[in-house]
Amino acid sequence: MSKESEFLAELLPLKQKLFRLALRVVQNREEAEDIVEDVMVKAWERRAEREQLHSLEAFCMTMCRNLALDRLAMHEHRNASLDDSHLQAPDLQRSPQELLEREERLNVVKQLMAQLPEKQRTALHLRDVEGKTTEEVATLLQTTEANVKVLAHRARHFIKASYLKIENHGL
Repeated sequence: MSKESEFLAELLPLKQKLFRLALRVVQNREEAEDIVEDVMVKAWERRAEREQLHSLEAFCMTMCRNLALDRLAMHEHRNASLDDSHLQAPDLQRSPQELLEREERLNVVKQLMAQLPEKQRTALHLRDVEGKTTEEVATLLQTTEANVKVLAHRARHFIKASYLKIENHGL
């Protein structure tokens, strides 16, 4: 297998992770797709430097986050809706009522996540959705592991408190 083929085999599986990260930051599907395309092109253009990278995934995720933040600052898409329902496989074990209730709860959580400051939202997404370690998240966010823990804790606390308030009808 050629070096280009090996590189593609390592790069292409990252596409969905990059998309989810970009979508969490910019909260706009088309913009997230553009960001992922840009990341893939830039990574391909720098494939000769692969030997010097500790982790292609970390490199691409960092580049994706930085591009997303740049686009967010440029376009200010903070109030756009988040729709990644296409990323979830159908759940055949649940009744239609249970699926509807689950989808409604998920939409509430997505709306609450959209209200978080960018760093909290990104830390929570990388940690709890992507399953990254605290060390990996700290590297991607260019901060300390302690700060990642604080960001994720504050994000979870806000979402939990806000969700309970909504569930209890503000009581």
